[in-house]
Amino acid sequence: MSEHYYTQTPGGAHDRRLHESELRGRRYRFVTDSGVFSKSGVDFGSRLLIETMDFPAEARVLDVGCGYGPIGLSAAVLASEGTVTMIDINERAIELATENARLNGIANVRILQSDLYEAVRAELYQVILTNPPIRAGKETVHRIYEEGAALLESGGAMWVVIQKKQGAPSTLAKLEQLFDTVQEMTKDKGYRIFKAVKA
Repeated sequence: MSEHYYTQTPGGAHDRRLHESELRGRRYRFVTDSGVFSKSGVDFGSRLLIETMDFPAEARVLDVGCGYGPIGLSAAVLASEGTVTMIDINERAIELATENARLNGIANVRILQSDLYEAVRAELYQVILTNPPIRAGKETVHRIYEEGAALLESGGAMWVVIQKKQGAPSTLAKLEQLFDTVQEMTKDKGYRIFKAVKA
């Protein structure tokens, strides 16, 4: 099996690049590298989630599979009076997300290397965000939903972006099993944004 971004220690040669992106009206600079998801710039699905997600300024947010950080750092700007915890199994992604938080002057974040929720199991959140690692397989993706539901406070929401051809129907069915209400918040170019709320 070829190596992909869902691995703890990417072995590929470095290919560091600096990208600029405008997300929700703010300019960001992101350093990317080989061995991380969407190294050529912010992917369409992440961008759609960033433009759609909505939560209070004081929210406690968890970004699952943060990569080099665009979703979590955008969330930290939205949650200006709250905190965002960003987790990823990929050590290179964690290093980049930490660098990108500094590069963009964003301080209300905590960035942790974690195999799924291993590093945050004792915590509760009001919001969980994920662009799940499809290449890791359906079992891993569904574990993100299942184990994430247990880490949400009552009234908390999980926001998911997923492509129709990469499992949106099975994601919707799984979220409807786990959560009290699930809404499709928007769709574009085959991508769906789901908001699943815990009673």
